This record gives sequence, C-alpha cells and structure tokens, in this order.
Amino acid sequence: MDDQQTEPTTSPFPEPRRVWWQRPLPLGLLAGGLAIVVIAAGAVSGSLARTAETPAASAEATIPSAEPTPEVPKRPVPGQTIPAFARTCSVENLIHDPRLGTFQAQVYNADTGEILFERDQDTPRATASSMKILTAAAALNVLGPEYRATTRVVSGPDAGTIVLVGGGDLTLSRLPSGSEPVYTGAAHLDDLAKKVTAARTAAGIREPVRRILLDTTYFGGPTWDPSWPATERRAGWLSHITALQVDADRADPAVFLSPRGEDPVGRAGDAFAAFFPGASTSTGTAAAGATELASVQSAPLSALIPLMLVPSDNTLAEMLGRQVAIKMGAGNTMSAVSLAIPEALKPYGLDTSNLTIADTSGMSPKNAVPPSYLAGLYMKVGAREANLGYIRDGLAVAGQTGTLGYSNRFTGPNAVARGHIWGKTGSITNAYTLGGFIDAADGSTLTFVIYATGRVSESARQGIDTVATGFYRCGNSLSNY
Repeated sequence: MDDQQTEPTTSPFPEPRRVWWQRPLPLGLLAGGLAIVVIAAGAVSGSLARTAETPAASAEATIPSAEPTPEVPKRPVPGQTIPAFARTCSVENLIHDPRLGTFQAQVYNADTGEILFERDQDTPRATASSMKILTAAAALNVLGPEYRATTRVVSGPDAGTIVLVGGGDLTLSRLPSGSEPVYTGAAHLDDLAKKVTAARTAAGIREPVRRILLDTTYFGGPTWDPSWPATERRAGWLSHITALQVDADRADPAVFLSPRGEDPVGRAGDAFAAFFPGASTSTGTAAAGATELASVQSAPLSALIPLMLVPSDNTLAEMLGRQVAIKMGAGNTMSAVSLAIPEALKPYGLDTSNLTIADTSGMSPKNAVPPSYLAGLYMKVGAREANLGYIRDGLAVAGQTGTLGYSNRFTGPNAVARGHIWGKTGSITNAYTLGGFIDAADGSTLTFVIYATGRVSESARQGIDTVATGFYRCGNSLSNY
C-alpha cells in the first residue's frame, strides 16, 4: 500500500524567507503560570496517554484567539537571560487520537528556527513515502538539477544487429512523440528509432536490422525487494526496477495507476522492435567501445522531482536512488542505496548516523529515520539551501494537488487548512506520515513532521490532518504542553 494518486501537478509557492534552523535552548524555560488554550476543532479523545515535558493545567477547549502574536525574541548570546514567550495554544488533546498509533512530531518556526513542539522526535521509525524527500535531496546533491538519464543504441557484432542499452531512464515512453505519457517531458522510443535509422543510413549500412540486443546491465541484482508486496505491481504503484523499461512498465502509459507487468525489459524490447519490422529481440551486452548510433534523454532531475513527490511515484524514486548509488561508486544494486543515500546527504550538515535506508521510495517497512532528521532537512529545503528549493516547489498542496488533494484529506473542520499546507505524505501498512510547511493562520510559517506508526490503519491520515490543522490554527503560539 502507498499513497493514492491524483493527476500530478505543481503549484506556485511564495518565496520562503531565509531561516536560522539550529536547535534552540529547551522550551522548558518558559515562564510558569501560563494558561493553555486548547484547539478543539477535530479533537478526539484518545485512550493512550503521552506525557508532555511538563504537565499543564486543564483548560476549557476553545479556538485560539485571533489576537496578534507577540514578536519572537531573538536568540540571546551566552550569558543573557532568555525572555519568556507566552505560547498558549495547545494541541495536546489532538495527539492522543488512537488512530495515530505511536505518535511522533516536530515543529519549527521556519523563520526563527525555534522548535515549538516535539514528541519522541529522535527515535528512528518507518517513514513510508516521506523517504522520497531524502531521495530527492540526495539526488540533487550528487546528480545535480540538470542531470538526465540516457538511453542509447550502439552497433552490434554484425551489420544486422543493434544494441538497445538501458541507462536507467524508466520514464522513456512508447507513446508516439507528441502524445503525453504520465511523465511530462519524457523521451520517446519512436524518436530514438528514427535517429538510429538516420545514423545507419549516414554510415552506409544497407543491411536491415534483423536482431536487437537488450542491454540491462546498468542496473544489477534483484529487481524487486522482498519487503515490497507483489500486489503493488497489480495496483500500479511500482514496477520491477530494471535499467531498461518504458513508461515505468505501465499497461497504459497515460494512466498513473495502471497495472505493471512481470517483464519490463521484454515490453520495452517489443515496443522498440516494432519500428524495425522482422527484427527479433534477446538480452545481450554492448561491446566495449561499440559505436553509438543514437541516444535520447529523460527530462532533467529538476523536472522529475515534482513528478516523483506530488503523486508519490515509487518507481521514479527507485530509479533516482539507483542513479545516486551508481554515480557515487557504491554499486548498481538495490542494496547499494543503503550506504549511498546517507553518504549523499552528509554535505547538508545533518547527522545521518541514525538513518536506516532500505529503499528510496519508502515502500519498505525497514526504513527508519528520526522525525527530527526529516524536520531538519525540511528546514534546509525551506531555506532553499544548495539546490533544495526544487523540493520546496515540488510538494503537494493540501486540498488541491497530488496525494494531499484527495477527497478524504483535510475535510470537515480540517478544511480550513486547505491551500495552507505544502507537504509529502507517506502511507504503508505500519506507517503514515506527513511533513512540509504550513502558512499558519497568524501569518507565521511552520516547518513540521508528523509520524503515526505501529498499529495504524488508513484512518491515520485523518488523524494526521487534524493535528496538522491544529498546528495551522496555533501558528507561532503553538505550545509544547
């Protein structure tokens, strides 16, 4: 199971301001005796108690006041007294919702870098598709936003043979040029075939193409992780990961959740052979130094990121993860990403020692990332450090696009937050997650991450939406108690 899908789109975002993201001193230094205002909208009484850092007196539930939020004091230099700031808007009654299973979260004021709220933020647990944020960040660092995957055709051992060499571009389409597949800007097989024919003619080769060898050696090892349910192929969420395939092996290249097959290489070979009547196909390997006849390239990484994040495209995430591992010299197998991704993320300056990377789509329940790591990475995304602004511009919008745009997300009292939350969802059997940015009701900008793991079901999505809406209502007045 993974995030459900709507047509992938992107939306313009306001330019975020630069932020100071480093962890501040503990919130426990707040002045005592403050009244706590509790968010009531969507509140659910839970049976599992979670202990806050300091217990707060119970207060009558009410919607937070529209009073202007006092200015946040600047971080003092060592030795100064930290001014108390009266944060009185609590979401405590929302986080005990039994739909949330094991609840974890962290919230920053994106402009000041102050941590407003956190619960069990440093314990690594399954991320579900929020893993794609790490994958995108790693790819932007190692590959760069202009990176394109290349599919080539080279000469074969005789005049009647050519070799189709997969370069890990799973977006390559068998639809005719001019037709729009799922992946905007994808390369097309018919264009590649025309270039091959022109090159052979220019080289004076009169022998027709009688045999096509399919070289898939760019990716190695198993094509499917044992922790991925096979039902995900039939449901259209993920294909076998091979270096050569077309349309991410969809039965219908124009439908996102179209079923995937069991032989993506064969499907690609048959589609290419159709341009060379009478040609047979078989697997093979291009000879070292073989003459290149033609090539086509994917859209740049900068364009692939929203295509991966907005609809939560697992195959595209696995493609990019494998490309990162290859570029880093870690290997070309699925297991190579376990070492490559944490190493690729180190230049961002966050501690990667607690990351467990089993795949790059988040489909595996074996992934484990602390919410605090993901929140810290989002802070850098919001600040547009390095090339991370491409992630900020590639997120779904609550109530509008992608996996946040479904009819069961941000409904009822939570609909007030529609259009004000940008983020990445995650949904697998044992983990539901959401992280990103909130343009809060008081005008502040929050960076947040929410995990609901363990004994959870699809209803965790609505529990997460309720907590996120609580963050939206509270804004900079969000209390940690």
